[in-house]
Amino acid sequence: MRPKVLLTHALPGGGMELLRKSADVFVADDDDLTKYPEELREADGIVLLLGKVTRKLIEMAPKLRVISNVGVGYDHIDAIAAAEHGVKVAVSAGANARAVAEQTFALLLAVNRNIVQFHNETVAGKFAYQKDFGGSFELQGKKIGVIGMGNIGREVAKIAKGFDMTVLCYDPRLTRDEAEREGWIRYDNYRELLPGADVVSLHVPILPETKDMLTMKELKQMKKSAILINCARGGIVNENDLAEALNTGIIAGAGVDVYDNEPPKPDAAILHARNIVCTPHSAAVTNEAIVKMVTMAVEACLAILRGEEWAYIVN
Repeated sequence: MRPKVLLTHALPGGGMELLRKSADVFVADDDDLTKYPEELREADGIVLLLGKVTRKLIEMAPKLRVISNVGVGYDHIDAIAAAEHGVKVAVSAGANARAVAEQTFALLLAVNRNIVQFHNETVAGKFAYQKDFGGSFELQGKKIGVIGMGNIGREVAKIAKGFDMTVLCYDPRLTRDEAEREGWIRYDNYRELLPGADVVSLHVPILPETKDMLTMKELKQMKKSAILINCARGGIVNENDLAEALNTGIIAGAGVDVYDNEPPKPDAAILHARNIVCTPHSAAVTNEAIVKMVTMAVEACLAILRGEEWAYIVN
């Protein structure tokens, strides 16, 4: 008998065709699957494009065996409750690494070269506006501190090498020998790389140990000329501290794709800080990454429902 798979929303990138070859599919067109108790009672799997999977939802689905996430981060899924009920949580590890790494540099260049401000003033007819800004720095010869050397952090390091930047890095899983082979400078503590970095880029998941990794204390250890980029998760940097650090010149600028609350409230301090470029959690959204993430999520769901092993299980 074919398994039943629930979706919050229809999958792009050929995902629906791939899934329907091997499963019966119900598409809610709704972020909240708890509104569909009858479907949940019969569900063998969930492929999650948007929305949350809570303990309540898991308890409403007694046949559920897998939750497959279209993406890498899984803080919107109660993985502990899933494990308690024998439900595997799969992620699309590595599928969006290049997309997020490229967005990291897009934000870095936009902040450093005042792209948004210059655009706004140019179209407003203020062609001499550049005189009001201090000079930007060239990336060549500068140091980028990469905190988290998983798939995305490694892609960031690869791109940084193309800019002739020196890579400073921290990851507790990274060995000194591996870092030396790659030409990276490894630190045992992420705080130790902050004073020497011209750019700091974050690529860690949001966990109890990574919550508020950077507060005002750490921001004050950075260069006043430094730029901070966060394409990882909101909460890794204390938002209010970052806004204050930008407004008072403790650091020079920031590019942010993720927030404590998403969407952030219009009056959130981070949105109105000095010399910041904000994007709407869009770093992973490229044509190529969407296809890779959706394909991997569907393949993971079907493989687990067939009783096969899958490499990227988080619980």
